[in-house]
Amino acid sequence: MVDSSPRQDTDDRRFMAAARRLSLRHVGLTAENPSVGALIVQGTGDGARIVGRGVTALGGRPHAERVALAEAGAEARGATAYVTLEPCAHHGRTSPCANALVEAGVARVVVGAPDPDPRVNGRGVAILRSAGIEVRCLDEAPEATRAFEGFLWRLRYGRPFVTLKMAVSADGAVGRLGEERIGISGPVANRQVHLMRAATDAIMIGVGTAVADDPLLTCRLPGLFGRSPTRIVVDPQLRLPIHAQVVRTAGTVPTLLASTKNPDGAEAVPYRRAGCRLLRIAGYDVDDLRRLMHAMPSAGVQTLMVEGGPALANAFLWAELVDRIVVIRSKVEIGEFGIAAPAGVLHPKGFRLARRERFGDDDWSEWERIEPCSPVSSPTSDASPPFKP
Repeated sequence: MVDSSPRQDTDDRRFMAAARRLSLRHVGLTAENPSVGALIVQGTGDGARIVGRGVTALGGRPHAERVALAEAGAEARGATAYVTLEPCAHHGRTSPCANALVEAGVARVVVGAPDPDPRVNGRGVAILRSAGIEVRCLDEAPEATRAFEGFLWRLRYGRPFVTLKMAVSADGAVGRLGEERIGISGPVANRQVHLMRAATDAIMIGVGTAVADDPLLTCRLPGLFGRSPTRIVVDPQLRLPIHAQVVRTAGTVPTLLASTKNPDGAEAVPYRRAGCRLLRIAGYDVDDLRRLMHAMPSAGVQTLMVEGGPALANAFLWAELVDRIVVIRSKVEIGEFGIAAPAGVLHPKGFRLARRERFGDDDWSEWERIEPCSPVSSPTSDASPPFKP
């Protein structure tokens, strides 16, 4: 029988919150597998103690449950296991984690979120319950799934989880026409952006931004350069200068160019020699952007951060491909010839304010999509406007 007492509920939520914090440790480092956190806990209330901790290992294996059970050893028997995602129920390189929990003799399992993988999708919970183990499900999305939102989006919608980030001046601009790059956000907010980069699979800009700003798009926090995301430049006509920073450093940081040009053609040769990979797109409209997004998981991209200019941002917003908007509002004023930020960024519609912080002089806000995305489907619109990155 499920214990629904206030003390047990408090314990469950406290330890699940700890398991979720643990899961964040390997976000972006577990390949196609989700970064899951697991805790094995003996006792309740003031007498509760953690006897095993686990997070999905680098590269995706072993899974969090097995790491936590190995640490707990014999103390797992009669304990409660807190797992941020439903334990797997399918055979791969090892037997299912649900079976491992049964064999370890745990008494209860608290699950943070269901796993939509068709090989799991309730089967993990069924294995546990059929063995007489008490199971409680705590589904508190979206916070519950943040560590593996890309994994869920790939399975549910066939595309990455997309975060659109923009720094906006006090007078609503993102830059100035005819000027070199202008720093809008301050150093504290910039460090937060680099942390976001370290936790995402890929970062995307349009070729216009690449030409105007010549960004490096890496994670430049001490010790985290190796976690720089794959860089994607939407460059339909291959007009990115061969001396651009993203091209010159393509041998060090994975770089992908989305272009209408033949990846094996003569125009692509200099980029390939520099280490860039080319992904062919059909054209310029928003349906082409949707198709590009549906190609991302096969390129290893489950989470995508869009840092481009207003044109690319508007295209993503119009196509309803944005799942989170991060707006950094600065005290800096651009003045005359300022490039206006998209209205969908200044006044998000269909999104809820999920987080607000103050980083130095900058106001940082995060907006989450309210309505769920459409299921996986092929783009069919005949009225898609062009996007010119």
